[in-house]
Amino acid sequence: MDSSMRGLEEIRAEMSALDGQIAELYRKRTKLTEEEVGVRLSAGKKIFGFTQVESFDFEQAKVVFQGVNGAYSQQALLEFFGKDVECYHVETWRDAMEAITAGEADYAVLPIENSSAGIVSENFDLLAEYDNCIIGEQIIRVNHCLMGVKEAKMSDITDVYSHPQALMQCSKYLAAHGSWEKHSSENTAVAAMRVKEEKCREKAAIAGKITADIYGLKILDEGIQNNSSNFTRFIVVTGKKVFRKETRKLSICFEIPHVSGSLYHTLSHLIYNNLNMNKIESRPIQGRTWEYRFFVDIEGNLTDGAVQNAIQALEDVTVNLRILGNY
Repeated sequence: MDSSMRGLEEIRAEMSALDGQIAELYRKRTKLTEEEVGVRLSAGKKIFGFTQVESFDFEQAKVVFQGVNGAYSQQALLEFFGKDVECYHVETWRDAMEAITAGEADYAVLPIENSSAGIVSENFDLLAEYDNCIIGEQIIRVNHCLMGVKEAKMSDITDVYSHPQALMQCSKYLAAHGSWEKHSSENTAVAAMRVKEEKCREKAAIAGKITADIYGLKILDEGIQNNSSNFTRFIVVTGKKVFRKETRKLSICFEIPHVSGSLYHTLSHLIYNNLNMNKIESRPIQGRTWEYRFFVDIEGNLTDGAVQNAIQALEDVTVNLRILGNY
């Protein structure tokens, strides 16, 4: 028994010593990588296809969002770019990404996740499909209101329209009015516009307060979301692979072999480089049963040696690694 225990202690001591050597080697490699990055930047070269810029010029920018006037996406757009920016709307999120690819717009604003309803899965898939780049994000507080035509009263309502996530975010309120029929719309503002156009006292929409002002609707109730601290995060994408020196969030996506331990082995490269992972999401890969694409947010900048080390290591152990943006 004593001999066996001493053997374990020796093994653990040797493992600890090796861990120290690995850490020291990573520190040395990080320093060399930082020197390499400095030389490449001074020579005006790109990093993994990305170009570092001092700032973004939004003065002549044309920005696209999904939905109609009054959508939360438009609110996020105006807060990020300012109220004087030129903007227009399209029917779907895919249309917004296509507008960037076709050069019809310089930037697009897309919702990516909500603090209570979770991720907008379709937009994660679009990030992987299109070769566009995230250059910023905007978080807005969601305050859902129930609204109808001017003549409507609460007792008149039989049907409620909104985006599926908004309906989910107001599920407790809607459960308390169980007789109401719930209907999905492409967008909260589209729901409001429908109520206005149909001029029916029995129909109501769930949308933001600004939407009621735009479409001349009457607010029947407000703050009806389940969570009073309800926020939606929007991303700003463009067709150019650019980043600023001071940015500290890096988003990547990748696929991994469908074998035991793949994800653990992949994420270990973030641990070795002392990088903090803020988020990880997975999405099924179309046409490949039980295989997934992973989306990861980490703290860091593309000019950081540790980030460079991690990306180079991840390229060796993953499939279709993409840097989605540094913002």
